[in-house]
Amino acid sequence: MAITLLPLISAADGLASEESTLISGTVGGAVVHRSVLPGGVRVLTESMPGQRSATIGFWVGVGSRDESEGQHGSTHFLEHLLFKGTKRRTALEIASAFDEVGGESNAATAKESTCYYARVLDTDLPMAIDVIADMVTSAVIDPAELEQERDVILEEIAMDGDDPTDVAHEHFVAAVLGDHALGRPIGGTPEAIKAVPRESVWEHYQKHYRPETLVITAAGGLEHEAVCELVLNALRTAGWSLDDGVAPVARRSSTAAVITGTAGLQVVNRKVEQANIIVGCPSLTATDSRRYVMSVLNSILGGGMSSRLFQEIREKRGLVYSTYSFASAYADAGYFGMYAGCSPQKVGQVIGLLVEELEKLAADGVSEGELKKALGQLSGGIVLGMEDSGSRMSRLGRSELVSGQFMDIDETLGCIRAVTAEQVQELARELAAAPRTMTVVGPFEETETFGLKL
Repeated sequence: MAITLLPLISAADGLASEESTLISGTVGGAVVHRSVLPGGVRVLTESMPGQRSATIGFWVGVGSRDESEGQHGSTHFLEHLLFKGTKRRTALEIASAFDEVGGESNAATAKESTCYYARVLDTDLPMAIDVIADMVTSAVIDPAELEQERDVILEEIAMDGDDPTDVAHEHFVAAVLGDHALGRPIGGTPEAIKAVPRESVWEHYQKHYRPETLVITAAGGLEHEAVCELVLNALRTAGWSLDDGVAPVARRSSTAAVITGTAGLQVVNRKVEQANIIVGCPSLTATDSRRYVMSVLNSILGGGMSSRLFQEIREKRGLVYSTYSFASAYADAGYFGMYAGCSPQKVGQVIGLLVEELEKLAADGVSEGELKKALGQLSGGIVLGMEDSGSRMSRLGRSELVSGQFMDIDETLGCIRAVTAEQVQELARELAAAPRTMTVVGPFEETETFGLKL
């Protein structure tokens, strides 16, 4: 069943209470709990019987879209810098803490959130919670370390810039979302990273890394109340003030933003052997009820080797090695796209085929066999994806930050299986009729039109 995660009452002693805990049976006997601790800290766990490992994630609901002018790139900068030392630990001690127990630790910055996570043996979970809590609450942001990491991030951006597929996606998103903050690159631009001062990064850290913004999710061999107690002890040891009665910050507004992107063709010159093409448009938000319809549409159009794009453009015509469709959704905006990589001489033909397949879907709909295959593909992927504790930890975090509703696997599968052919065709019509953005990266002049009628 679906479970609404807010509003809830904070437990006075910081541990789980009847009012602050939600329980749902899920596949394999796993149990989901949620508590709101003093300070507004949220803790969600999924206990997986028989697991000897656990994955813990500390989420902050801040991403690249939340950066103020002069702070662009700060969110990704912090992802690096929090591993560089705290008041209690050096960078080497942070790394060694996980290496010496065979654990794994990492972090991920997105457009709307940042997550610091680790996977360890269940007996090492107290260590993982203590170390990551220390990183999140007590990073030093040493000026010398910041300058060194500035160079590392610039190298990372340069590496991404050498990948024409990444370049195509970045330019497409910037074009399709226009001046919306979601259109900015997550890692920042080289110019922004070179310019951002330590004071701006520190200000960004102090503003967003607070108890009421913190969400902690864990899955695997664990007990919910034990995790809550470990979290409280770690945050109090770090010196955070955890006052009773403080509510978590509100989730982002889900009201769809007005998107003023750039339709038409944009050409990005790169001296590469293969052209990289993306054709797409603005699309659904993360909480849109049609998100399951979008998943089915993507599966049919470009979700695998039996998809329409793959079969038509690669298998029948041999024009590409890779082609697929995709959709990304955020609180107030989203986008849909179709990708293909081909030789520079075939760009016009391939763009025509991408558009043609979407328009065929809009005009003719899907067959019963296609729908059945897509539902099976998605259902199997969902279940198989939940086999490890990391996936379950991430699903808890996204549920809490995005929608406030946790759905067990059975209900998620039910939503997928309820999608009809008519719904898929209706959404395809909407996408086909939307203003179309086309991005091409390759060895071309920016004025190249590829014979398209623009």
